[in-house]
Amino acid sequence: AKVYTYEEVSSHTTADDLWMVINGKVYDCTKFVDEHPGGEEVLVDCGGQEATQSFEDVGHSEDASTILEKLYIGDLHPDEVPIKKNSSVFATGSEGSSSSNSLLLLTVAAIVAALAFFYL
Repeated sequence: AKVYTYEEVSSHTTADDLWMVINGKVYDCTKFVDEHPGGEEVLVDCGGQEATQSFEDVGHSEDASTILEKLYIGDLHPDEVPIKKNSSVFATGSEGSSSSNSLLLLTVAAIVAALAFFYL
């Protein structure tokens, strides 16, 4: 398969010449623009760039994956494929503090409920 860089892909951003990258593969979506059930604008918005998250967020059908195979023209250069972040069992950052806040709130609620039960 032919190998492309982001620079090459980024020059194909119009409805008449539309490429995008999904899961490290480059697709020429030009012929599909008029047929896309979500409309032309949705595809053009993702044109010339990494579109994996947008594609996955929609929850496309198996038909969409079959159509995508027909639009495949090559791979993104391995040095340019974004590294996927693995979801970790150990939450950090805002997710961790969010669950800590929930636990604190639950604890306070339990104490208030216990006090209300015994003293009212």
